[in-house]
Amino acid sequence: MPPLYQKIADELREKIRKGELRAGDRLPTEPQLMDQYQVSRNTIRLATGLLVNEGLVESVPGRSGGMLVRDRLTLTFHASRAEFPTGPYAETDAWRSEVADQGHEASQEFELRIEALPAELAQRLGVEVDSHAAVRRCIRFVNGQASSVQDTYYPMDLCQQVTELLSPRDIPQGTTRLLAARGYEQVAYEDEILARMPNPAEAQLLDLPPGTPVLLYIRTGFTNERAVRVSVTSFAGDRNRLAYTLGDSAVIGRFHDREEEPQ
Repeated sequence: MPPLYQKIADELREKIRKGELRAGDRLPTEPQLMDQYQVSRNTIRLATGLLVNEGLVESVPGRSGGMLVRDRLTLTFHASRAEFPTGPYAETDAWRSEVADQGHEASQEFELRIEALPAELAQRLGVEVDSHAAVRRCIRFVNGQASSVQDTYYPMDLCQQVTELLSPRDIPQGTTRLLAARGYEQVAYEDEILARMPNPAEAQLLDLPPGTPVLLYIRTGFTNERAVRVSVTSFAGDRNRLAYTLGDSAVIGRFHDREEEPQ
């Protein structure tokens, strides 16, 4: 038999799943739950603690207190769509378009810094450890909430050839198209995807509930001669999914079109 607190958490989770408790609704108060289940306050707190760790509810600060059902927005990011210079959109435009197509509002903040490369990134770029790189950061927001943080590292020798990479502003056409126009077309990508617990900066920036991991997406871009950049994106693990298409995407598109046709 599972512990009683787990049974209570299961019942509350099922009410959220079925929509009996919707985003923005308050859970019953601790005294109400204690009375309903005839258990101690500690048992209720263990049950609601499970839901907090799963990102389903959050504690409400202030005098009113209590627990609030969180908005379970999940954004799909199509990792294979936005990188090629011949595509219809630059990287940022492609991301904004995806967010809009899913019915949400997109915005972003940009910053630039210069820093020494850690060993694992220097190895990906084929440069010396502790050599410097320009790091272009995009913090991307969905409906005003930070959804992901992308740091893209460009070796300094490349930045000396393509000086726009050192601009403290966003590049309108996107860096992929900029590099292609300057003779550094990326013809291959190596992707790595892993999950880990966030560092304190990520947890604060992405407003992650306790126990929520980040989805780490690392892409290294190559020309025919060299690696030219590494992009490290930390996605809030409770509200993002990565999707890929391989092969002829037109075939997949036709299949989805048939699925959406009225019966």
